[in-house]
Amino acid sequence: MAAEGSVEQRVESGQTWDEFCDALKRAGAQILRPEAPADAMTRAEGWRYLTRLLRIGLEMHLEFADPDFPGFFAPSHETGKIGADNPDNLYLMGRINGRNEYVIRGERGSVPYLSFGSQKGGYETNGRMEQTGFLDAAQLQLDAEGHFEIVLSAEPQSGNWLRIEPDSNAVIVRQTFLDRKQERPARLTIERRGGDAKPEPLSAAKLQQGLGNAARFVEGTATLFANWAQGYLAHPNQLPPADQALCQRVGGDPNIVYYHSYWQLADDEVLIVHVAKVPRCRFWNLQINNWWMESLDYRYFRICHNKHSATLDDDGGVTLVLAHRDTGHPNALETAGHDRGTMCLRWVGADAPVHPTTRVVKHAELAAALATRAVV
Repeated sequence: MAAEGSVEQRVESGQTWDEFCDALKRAGAQILRPEAPADAMTRAEGWRYLTRLLRIGLEMHLEFADPDFPGFFAPSHETGKIGADNPDNLYLMGRINGRNEYVIRGERGSVPYLSFGSQKGGYETNGRMEQTGFLDAAQLQLDAEGHFEIVLSAEPQSGNWLRIEPDSNAVIVRQTFLDRKQERPARLTIERRGGDAKPEPLSAAKLQQGLGNAARFVEGTATLFANWAQGYLAHPNQLPPADQALCQRVGGDPNIVYYHSYWQLADDEVLIVHVAKVPRCRFWNLQINNWWMESLDYRYFRICHNKHSATLDDDGGVTLVLAHRDTGHPNALETAGHDRGTMCLRWVGADAPVHPTTRVVKHAELAAALATRAVV
């Protein structure tokens, strides 16, 4: 029998589990915030959102938590989404300890954009994921077959090197597709340098720490992005530049300029988003999200257009149209049954980002508005 009050006793008695469940219950307050839409769909998506965050949190803090034996997992994907997750991305994360050294081995593949970033912090602690190092795959040294190795260390290394600090606790990989059907993602593994022992079996202490961190991750992530969504209410159906420093503090890619906002449309309304001149860039896209900043279900609905899929205007600009029903426009975006939500535009590696303009018109007036480019 474990000693009274010990970690082992708390796990044996179920106290650790009870505290975990209580912490998850507190996270539900974010779904019931007064400014959040209270319709059945938004509430249902909100409760589902918490279950998705929990799945990600358990992967992050329990299943893949050991920095001595790291592995890559997906912190956002088709059915688990955080903070305007990019529908054109394949995300990977590995947990690390900045006092160790690691090596990532991979095959480059053909995906157009690939980046590696080391980070410290976390949404479960201070609400930040601050960058401690960054490597753009455009700088990667590859062998003749497209294979590479990247060393993660505090001290500079020859060849491919990703800087880490003593407080670094994660590495984030972004792979961005123009066309998922045609492009091959990089194949990657990560391991600690200089360690060949086997991991210890699960202990009561590891379980308690993992469950606690996972629950804090759910509440912290839900709170962070609920605050963001609330802030977007100040500029509905517009798309201003986001606070780029804030985006970087929560784990944004330094090659990206972000725009975030809130949209809301009546049944007979259409939102027109216009960019007068698409800048030279490595990638861009516009995506539609729900209130909880989850991309809408891109498996079944056209909720995103990018540099590859969008048709440009004759003058080099681009016009995108969001509506509840078919508009016949080549750059149409679907609301997927939602009457409001958030949205995100991103320029990746743009020479000079161009701010979009927006306008809401009646569905019956769309053709005339597009013909006159009456977007303000």
